[in-house]
Amino acid sequence: MGQRVRVPKTAELVAADLRRRIIRGELSEGDALPSESELTTQFGVSRPTLREAYRVLESESLIVIRRGVNGGARVQPPRREVAARYAGFILEYQGASIRDVYEARAALEVPSVGQLARKRTDEDLAALTEALDRYEGECDPHGSIRLHGEFHQLVVALAGNETLALLSEMLHHIIEIANVSLQPEVGPSAERARRKTRKTHRKLVELIRDRDSGGAEQLWRRHLEEAEGYVLGDDAAATVLDLLG
Repeated sequence: MGQRVRVPKTAELVAADLRRRIIRGELSEGDALPSESELTTQFGVSRPTLREAYRVLESESLIVIRRGVNGGARVQPPRREVAARYAGFILEYQGASIRDVYEARAALEVPSVGQLARKRTDEDLAALTEALDRYEGECDPHGSIRLHGEFHQLVVALAGNETLALLSEMLHHIIEIANVSLQPEVGPSAERARRKTRKTHRKLVELIRDRDSGGAEQLWRRHLEEAEGYVLGDDAAATVLDLLG
């Protein structure tokens, strides 16, 4: 006649109520949750049930439990880096290749640069120019790789789709590790790659300024394909597990 319905545990219901308050901003970052005695009275539950709810929220990185005199449960808002870390775990488990991750980045970023070129504002151009200046002024190889990644994320963020921006950040965590681990940091080839990247980024901003969405997409697709080939080289079959495991 029907499927058996699983009734949520009381601790799960308590966790769901507190989770909803955090996500809606009713409880802000750093806020202490009410005392255990207050919450047990409010929810009509026992102390062990409340602590089980705390463990659920702590596993989701929505609260942090502090010990000592000034201890207790304090609120942490949902963090994108937590989502990125768990996405990495799933890709590792599934045996996804690093090439797969790079292809997914291209699928996100290429349409984003086109959208940004169509809708860009003066504020967008100022943000892109500032990011370019920081990247071009960075001499440390590690810092250069970090700022390079931040520019890619900025392009997606300015395109205006929050979901795509989150997905981009989730992939960025893996790609940044690949960029650091798999490509040479010093030497003529590394310096040539950085010079070419700076030139391409500058050209992209020009195309966005001119609202040339087709040109921006074409340039960015070629740039991402070249970057993938440069970073992966002979490691094209490497998996995310090889990189992060």
